Amino acid sequence: MKLIKAFIRPELLEEVYIALRREGYPSMTVFEGEGTGRFSDPESSHGSLDFPAMHNRIVKIEIAAQDANCDSIIHVIKEQGCTGGKGDGVIFVSPIDQALRIRDGKKGPEVLN
Repeated sequence: MKLIKAFIRPELLEEVYIALRREGYPSMTVFEGEGTGRFSDPESSHGSLDFPAMHNRIVKIEIAAQDANCDSIIHVIKEQGCTGGKGDGVIFVSPIDQALRIRDGKKGPEVLN
């Protein structure tokens, strides 16, 4: 199993979500945030009282997936989340060492079902 973390533009979340559902990947967690980095979009960067550095709004999507589904999920996110400009985001994939469903104590890949 893998954990996919995708940082994308907030305005593309709906398109990414719809495409993932259409491909059979309806389960995800979404976080709103702010970030700064070398590849931030200078056109939409701004400062605020809470975060004075120039930054952009971002959305982080987390998806726990079977290894066999990772390439497909990444492809969907990349295709739907790309504008071709700075600040489009980044995708990280990490191994999941252990998974346990709290409700019934089941462990392993079956917790994704």
